[in-house]
Amino acid sequence: MDLNSASSVVLQVLTQATSQDTAVLKPAEEQLKQWETQPGFYSVLLNIFTNHTLDINVRWLAVLYFKHGIDRYWRRVAPHALSEEEKSTLRAGLITNFNEPINQIATQIAVLIAKVARLDCPRQWPELIPTLVESVKVQDDLRQHRALLTFYHVTKTLASKRLAADRKLFYDLASGIYNFACSLWNHHTDTFLQHVSSGNEAAVLSSLERTLLSLKVLRKLTVNGFVEPHKNMEVMGFLHGIFERLKQFLECSRSIGTDNVCRDRLEKTIILFTKVLLDFLDQHPISFTPLIQRSLEFSVSYVFTEVGEGVTFERFIVQCMNLIKMIVKNYAYKPSKNFEDSSPETLEAHKIKMAFFTYPTLTEICRRLVSHYFLLTEEELTMWEEDPEGFTVEETGGDSWKYSLRPCTEVLFIDIFHEYNQTLTPVLLEMMQTLEGPTNVEDMNALLIKDAVYNAVGLAAFELFDSVDFDQWFKTQLLPELQVSHNRYKPLRRRVIWLIGQWISVKFKSDLRPMLYEAICNLLQDQDLVVRIETATTLKLTVDDFEFRTDQFLPYLETMFTLLFQLLQQVTECDTKMHVLHVLSCVIERVNVQIRPYVGCLVQYLPLLWKQSEEHNMLRCAILTTLIHLVQGLGADSKNLYPFLLPVIQLSTDVSQPPHVYLLEDGLELWLVTLENSPCVTPELLRIFQNMSPLLELSSENLRTCFKIINGYIFLSSTEFLQTYAAGLCQSFYELLPEITTEGQVQVLKVVENALKVNPVLGPQMFQRILPCVFRGVIEGERYPVVMSIYLAVMGRVLLQNTSFFSSLLNEMGHEFNQEMDQLLGNVIEMWVDRMDNITQPERKKLSALALLSLLPSDNSVIQDKFCGIINISVEALHDVMTEDPETRTYKDCMLMSQHEEPKVTEDEEPPTEQDKRKKMLALKDPVHTVSLQQFIYEKLKAQQEILGEQGFQSLMETVDTEIVTQLQEFLQGF
Repeated sequence: MDLNSASSVVLQVLTQATSQDTAVLKPAEEQLKQWETQPGFYSVLLNIFTNHTLDINVRWLAVLYFKHGIDRYWRRVAPHALSEEEKSTLRAGLITNFNEPINQIATQIAVLIAKVARLDCPRQWPELIPTLVESVKVQDDLRQHRALLTFYHVTKTLASKRLAADRKLFYDLASGIYNFACSLWNHHTDTFLQHVSSGNEAAVLSSLERTLLSLKVLRKLTVNGFVEPHKNMEVMGFLHGIFERLKQFLECSRSIGTDNVCRDRLEKTIILFTKVLLDFLDQHPISFTPLIQRSLEFSVSYVFTEVGEGVTFERFIVQCMNLIKMIVKNYAYKPSKNFEDSSPETLEAHKIKMAFFTYPTLTEICRRLVSHYFLLTEEELTMWEEDPEGFTVEETGGDSWKYSLRPCTEVLFIDIFHEYNQTLTPVLLEMMQTLEGPTNVEDMNALLIKDAVYNAVGLAAFELFDSVDFDQWFKTQLLPELQVSHNRYKPLRRRVIWLIGQWISVKFKSDLRPMLYEAICNLLQDQDLVVRIETATTLKLTVDDFEFRTDQFLPYLETMFTLLFQLLQQVTECDTKMHVLHVLSCVIERVNVQIRPYVGCLVQYLPLLWKQSEEHNMLRCAILTTLIHLVQGLGADSKNLYPFLLPVIQLSTDVSQPPHVYLLEDGLELWLVTLENSPCVTPELLRIFQNMSPLLELSSENLRTCFKIINGYIFLSSTEFLQTYAAGLCQSFYELLPEITTEGQVQVLKVVENALKVNPVLGPQMFQRILPCVFRGVIEGERYPVVMSIYLAVMGRVLLQNTSFFSSLLNEMGHEFNQEMDQLLGNVIEMWVDRMDNITQPERKKLSALALLSLLPSDNSVIQDKFCGIINISVEALHDVMTEDPETRTYKDCMLMSQHEEPKVTEDEEPPTEQDKRKKMLALKDPVHTVSLQQFIYEKLKAQQEILGEQGFQSLMETVDTEIVTQLQEFLQGF
């Protein structure tokens, strides 16, 4: 590209690309896309975005295109990579002058310089850092700021590289410029503090901005620039200096009020100081040891004493608490049980901690956390009134303790209590004792204090296990508190029911459950929504508990289910509806079939909720989970839900519909459960199988469930299902088998085995394409035992239950292997006998024996040749399936099943699903469960004897090992 002529053309197209009119915009974007790979294009872009007279939007777009170009074409190995000459010119142009007037464009230029630095610094761009170091010293305010901004982005990017060679380069860089970075930061910080006292607002903001940027550079260098930072005087000097600087900045916050323009930047700088300490502690806990004492003194004084009054703010308190928490909990500071095994550094850190956390300090921290930080604030109480649902889903869990005050205080309390529970347990017990009996509803402060103490008792439940007689406390103190119905008492009603939920899994006598259920029924009718939602949560914890007993719960089931359903209708927020649905699901899952009389209302409401939640996929996931438990509870009656259920399954498992991304996993689970509980197939149920083929193509982690669904259809309606879908299914399997793991192959072939078992006539025809690869696997001696086992099971089914099909398959394979049918059959039997030990399940061993015995009687010399192997297999199978009756001393086949055997269902067991019943019926027709192996052997041997005559048969039996013959005779006694 000729730069001058090209510049005007590119400028014109960039101008068009900033247009709002798509007719102008689209062709311009296409043109720019074509130029991306043209030599010289990025030099033109550089000229455009460094020309401050041009339109801002055009320059902004030029920077963005340049940035994308670096990502795509800067690496030497990239297709259409930029030439070394052009890259050299561009690098020089980027750092010629740092004088960009527009903030947003300046930031983008700094980021793209950092992107180039990541790839080229220092080898191809040794002059970058020296240029930046010089540029941040200039007196011109704008140039100094822009150079500092770039310096920060370059440092940040280089610090993020993780390869050993790159780390080494960054260590070298850090040790080279650390001294300079420190003095730069000190200079800007002192300048800022002078401006604060002079009161010049513009100068304050400008110097504060530079202080922040230079501190950001130092943070990256300090945390990522040294292998053993504690050995570097400058690093430790800077870190020790942070505490003094923090005090100065916190004092500044007295004069810079919340409405001051600098306030936001000031708070950011204060937080950045704490981030330096937190990051350093996280990355270098041992190097942090000399800072433990000062960090604890500083944090505790600002958070738990009067020192912090008037200067601290929420985010700063959170950071200080996190610093205390990370020191308390740090594994590097915990000595081993055997002190001698600990490193000297660990013991040193432990000693410092022990010296700091004395009894008075710990007691004061505990009291302040509970009586000050745990109190519900005015803001929270207002939110309770104005947005009760928002109040209940306030962020907790996950990493919220890193950013939010309430979760942060609670996590700190839990960690300190865990670490120093022997010291703190008596303190908390004393607080509990002072609060016995009911509290005056007019004394709001007393109510809030009690709420805070109960919160602490709930959080420390595991630590207090041995110190609190919770059952007694529940009866004498907590239950009466729940019965105080005054509106002002609602914080305590909510807190007490929450507290019980915390203790349920820790220590709660089973006999007290009915009293608790009674209380839950009452509280689910409380006039306050927050109390009702909290009660639902405790109900879930109670029902979910290991010691839950259905018989205790059943008398309250109807009331609770009705009240939970009402709550589900009353709440409006998506998150709360999900939460209540989750509780309902839990109840349905635990009581199973007992739920049937009460679900009518829910069944009618769910379609409406599904319709309303079109935009909320997570709520739809919760509905799917509820439906899964509902179908399991309803069993065969779930057929009445099909008008709603089947379209839901259809949508959730259709990969051409966008919602499947969220709904697929639960949708497949629901589909499977629906099939398992379906009393009979319906045309609609059969129709949704059309979704399966694309699912098999996805071959994702859901394949296992897909195979279970296919099996479900085979058991439900083999003929109809196979006639409709087997051809497509066979094609999918044929394509899938070479692609998937051995475990996947086994799953596919189990489906084929089930089809053969359920429908011996139709099955082999439908899966005709797959059977040759099974045959091949047997002949070639498949090396994976689990795969060989399933191959032999499939072959056994065809041979035993569809002999004519086996003959035609043998014929087809004879042509492929260019062998006579008899010779091929001999090879199959030989491999079968040889690999019999791959089969571990007794059912399959018996199947193999039956299948090979079915070849007898025979006058075929090949089969007679393999007679010995067939008998060996049969005796091995007899050992696995015969049990001796101790009284009559006779053997019987334990695989045999009769119509009259009804398995007893114990109280803990789930009742059999419809699919379980279908499998039982199938077993009653399966030769493995209906044919006595000893009788079958006896009859086959007798028939063989008749063909060969006594003499011929005798000589045939002589080919079998005498020990095997003896065992066989023992099994056949009485025949």
